[in-house]
Amino acid sequence: MRDYQAQLEKLRTDAAECKLISDLATDKAKRDLFDRLASHLTVLADQVEVAMLERKVRDGT
Repeated sequence: MRDYQAQLEKLRTDAAECKLISDLATDKAKRDLFDRLASHLTVLADQVEVAMLERKVRDGT
């Protein structure tokens, strides 16, 4: 479960970094790209978190 937690934290960190780059970018294409990446990474992190919670419930831990 620690591996999942580490991956979740990495995804959340990467999403935050992409959002920061998006906010600071002056080029519209770059801003849009990093905004999409931030959104995608956030969705992936949410899915990992849901899978972790489902496994926790299933395993009764």
